[in-house]
Amino acid sequence: MLIADIEAMQEELTAWRRDLHAHPELGFEENRTSDFVAQKLEEFGVQVHRGVGKTGLVGVLREGNETRSIGLRADMDALPIVEQNHFPHSSTRKGVMHACGHDGHTVMLLAAAKYLASTKDFRGQVNFIFQPAEEGLGGASAMIDDGLFERFPCDRVYAMHNGPGLPIGKFAAVPGIRTAAGAFFDIEIQGKGGHGAYPHLAVDPIPIAATLISALQTIVSRVVSPNDSAVVSITKVQAGDAYNVIPDSASLAGTVRTFSMEQMETIETRVTNLANSICEAHGARAEISFRVLFQPVMNEAEATTFAGDVCSDLVGDANVIRRGAAGTGSEDFSFMTGKVPGCYVIIGNGENSGALHNPSYDFNDDALVYGGSFFARVVEQELAAE
Repeated sequence: MLIADIEAMQEELTAWRRDLHAHPELGFEENRTSDFVAQKLEEFGVQVHRGVGKTGLVGVLREGNETRSIGLRADMDALPIVEQNHFPHSSTRKGVMHACGHDGHTVMLLAAAKYLASTKDFRGQVNFIFQPAEEGLGGASAMIDDGLFERFPCDRVYAMHNGPGLPIGKFAAVPGIRTAAGAFFDIEIQGKGGHGAYPHLAVDPIPIAATLISALQTIVSRVVSPNDSAVVSITKVQAGDAYNVIPDSASLAGTVRTFSMEQMETIETRVTNLANSICEAHGARAEISFRVLFQPVMNEAEATTFAGDVCSDLVGDANVIRRGAAGTGSEDFSFMTGKVPGCYVIIGNGENSGALHNPSYDFNDDALVYGGSFFARVVEQELAAE
């Protein structure tokens, strides 16, 4: 069953979540959000440590002399998207919105912190990790580089993400690889500009870009084994400013997703070789930036079984998914599970929820008490008094 004390917070939690939704902030700019979180934690009596990973913070709650400790992580940043919703809590910042539900994740963790600070029904240390800059800017790595796990040791670490399409009241806790490694790349093709009527006097970067786009699309079908999965997507193409001018340069950008770092290295090598060789063959030059931003999230077996059992206690085993294929989305919680065993749980956001990273998305406030109850029960059961 859900925790009654957290269910009683529903109205308050909804107000917090909608306030954060109306005031979104991009990665490493979460100053208002961090202030909001710190203020709430201090009101609850939780010790607050600011500036862990720039705008990140950690709340610490300890009971007893036991050395056991766990981490609970929520991400705080928003996305550079123009919101298309028209409700009272729509974004007040043009071009920035919470299109991935990090406002909800933050509030679910605050709900657990408030409850646990009040009941204190555990023995050990809880580290409430509020992470900045999850959306491709390296917030998890920044916290780790600032000594996250040295300053706030964790035997296990847990995180949660909402799942559009999964009904409210359902969870997924599946062992093994859950999300893909992710990389962004930029390719600048440097040719030679000229008059559009005299192409023979120029080195036109536009047909070179077209050739390269076609070649990059063969990587998954001809380099990656049919038994493996990978994604190579070209998401930006830019060149030229006038009808009668051949531009000096053209640029491509995109993303790569794989389920192993070895596969990522193979694709990086292939992207680099194709760009250099195709440009050279046409008399142009390539400048390539390939940045690996995410590792695969690996759910440790024991932690995942435990998390699934907690979910089962809350909503019944029929509402807990324990098997399933990994998704090609990426999540920098992977860097935390690369240091500490842990589990990344999916919580239902409703069957009619908009898609993540969509301008019409909104976090479902009905999920707040489910997520808060999950985080709190993890602590009470992981750190149960012996």
